[in-house]
Amino acid sequence: MFAAMTFTTLITGASSGLGAEFARQSAALGHDLALCARRTGRLDELAAEITAAHPSVTVRTYALDVTDADEVRTVFRTADADTGGLDRVLVNAGLGKGRFIGSGKPEANRETVMTNAVGALAQAEAAMELFRAADGGRGAGHLVLVSSVTAVRGNRRAMTTYGATKAFVANLGEGLQAELVRAGTPIDVTVLLPGFIESEMTVRSGEANRQPFMVSTEVGVRSMLAAVEKRRRKAYVPAWPWRLIVGLLRIAPLRVVARMS
Repeated sequence: MFAAMTFTTLITGASSGLGAEFARQSAALGHDLALCARRTGRLDELAAEITAAHPSVTVRTYALDVTDADEVRTVFRTADADTGGLDRVLVNAGLGKGRFIGSGKPEANRETVMTNAVGALAQAEAAMELFRAADGGRGAGHLVLVSSVTAVRGNRRAMTTYGATKAFVANLGEGLQAELVRAGTPIDVTVLLPGFIESEMTVRSGEANRQPFMVSTEVGVRSMLAAVEKRRRKAYVPAWPWRLIVGLLRIAPLRVVARMS
């Protein structure tokens, strides 16, 4: 009898929100996990929770600041060695901070760019280095980039920078897809564009500030994971109603978009 092959998923920003729920649902599929975040205490609590629920799943945790490119590369390579090879990397770590451009207090926008765009690039670089066949890489793997429906059109005021960083992530993913398709390389890249999904931030804001069409974290991540398991190149999640909304946003005049964002 041959032992079943393990499948290992690395998740950044795994200490809370979408990342933590993605870890739970991935573990339910039998995936071993490498969980990364700055808050290692919460990571360890999550690892204990998952191990208790799924004793056959191996969970490792790593402290990681995704804005430090050298640290990202080191942690990814360490996790790859510890697990016997990463099969999937979920680039999920992100910030939702922001102020309107020209506020005189640009720090929140800079932090958002560093985490959501520069950090995403560092993670993509580190993951693809492991996946590519050159220099000892395995020539296979699955890179998943978490963008947002805010990437589709420009956003006003506090959301301007956030949406721009998510557009960067989506474009980065499509560029990689074009390159890999042309090369015929068995490496998959999925770009997820979530709609409004509950998180710690939305819970703190209260029911009165809920966005329309918002779904629970569990439901939203279930839709995300379904698209990832199918290795879709691009997925608006949940598909309903966001595929319809995005289609309308793409053709809407800017004056209409300005009222919506």
